[in-house]
Amino acid sequence: MDLQEQLKKLFPEHQSSNEPEAVKEREHSLFIQNEFMICKYEKRKGKATTIIEGYQGTDEDFKILAKELKTKLSVGGTFKDNSIIIQGDYRDKIMNLLKEKGFKVKRVGG
Repeated sequence: MDLQEQLKKLFPEHQSSNEPEAVKEREHSLFIQNEFMICKYEKRKGKATTIIEGYQGTDEDFKILAKELKTKLSVGGTFKDNSIIIQGDYRDKIMNLLKEKGFKVKRVGG
């Protein structure tokens, strides 16, 4: 007995719909700019942080970019004051990811 038959026994009056189960989110394209984004390293309260600044698009696009970076690197971080703050020193990886997306990136600091 498969799951559909079991559900029909439990809920005999339920009518199944023909709609797809999940609607896929459309791919959101980011604003690619001509100016450089700045990727710098700082120590805050004794801990290493990577800060990305200089995005000229909307805040929503920048938040989406922050979420993608945090997910791909599997690290924590935040979007604050028009900059992305990533926990740890990931400048090289972040710069490679941004270059793959078509951004121009400058490395600032040690």
